[in-house]
Amino acid sequence: MSEFSGPAEPCPNDDSHGSVGCAEVIAEVWTLLDGECTPEAKHRLRQHLEACPGCFKHYGLEERIKELVATKCSGEKAPEGLRDDFGSRSAGPPSSVVGSSGLV
Repeated sequence: MSEFSGPAEPCPNDDSHGSVGCAEVIAEVWTLLDGECTPEAKHRLRQHLEACPGCFKHYGLEERIKELVATKCSGEKAPEGLRDDFGSRSAGPPSSVVGSSGLV
């Protein structure tokens, strides 16, 4: 999560956003982004985001951070030959190096 601790612009009428305040929205941004909140919580958070420019701006920032991390850390894979070679090595040393009586 970013070091950002609150909405970009303090909301002068935090109470007018319904049952969820700015602090709760900021605390729950990642559960919303990750799809880990309940449908009811998602609805409440989305309503607040639509009404509060500061929280909406914060949500957008966190969303871009998540997209950047996903792009930069997307599963780069080792080439097949390297993975096969590593797999055979992890099963034990090759028989040409270690014979029945020890190192050759």
